[in-house]
Parts: sequence; structure tokens; C-alpha cells
Amino acid sequence: MDGPSKEEEEDSTFTNISLADDIDQLPRILYPRSKSLLPKMMNADMDAVDAENQVELEEKTRLINQVLELQHTLEDLSARVDAVKEENLKLKSENQVLGQYIENLMSASSVFQTTDTKSKRK
Repeated sequence: MDGPSKEEEEDSTFTNISLADDIDQLPRILYPRSKSLLPKMMNADMDAVDAENQVELEEKTRLINQVLELQHTLEDLSARVDAVKEENLKLKSENQVLGQYIENLMSASSVFQTTDTKSKRK
């Protein structure tokens, strides 16, 4: 053959695009393709993908930092709760001691002794 074969001609000027998942059932449609535009389109697509990946990476980094900050806050709050519990137990114990002390003072003092009114009337 003198010129390019039919297959070579199709490969250089057309792109096959399938319109169905099952290629055997539907014919392929051929669209002309510009060789000079293809690398530019691929570079633009790559730039768009890189920009999209950069945005996703920044979002993931922001979320990770937020999670770490919340973990530290939770640790701080947990430590504070433990300290308050210890203080509460200490104060309860002190209140019991003071209550017992006041009760002992009252029982030792004649001012707080109960009087029997029936014995005084006789």
C-alpha cells in the first residue's frame, strides 16, 4: 500500500469513545482529535487534579489539627475533673470531722443538754 493503512489513519486522527459498558453491543463513535491540544488538555487536567489534591490535603491537615486540639482539650478537662473529685472527697472528709467535733462540743456543753420538763414540775 502506498499511504498509511486505514488503522493507522484512524489512530492518528480519531479517538474511539464507547457509549456503553458493553462494547460488543454498541458501535463506537469516532471523534476527530487534535494532537496539539491533547498535551495542553492533559496538563490542564493535571493542574486541576493537583489543585484539587492540594485543597484536600489542606482540609485533611486542618481536620487533623482540630482533632489534636480537641484531644488536648479533653485531656485537660479530664485532669480537671479528677482534681475536682479529689477536692470534693477531701472536703467531705473535713465536713465529717467538723460535724463530729461540733456534735461532741454540743454534748459536752450544758447549754445544749436536753431538759426534762416533767421532772421540774414535780
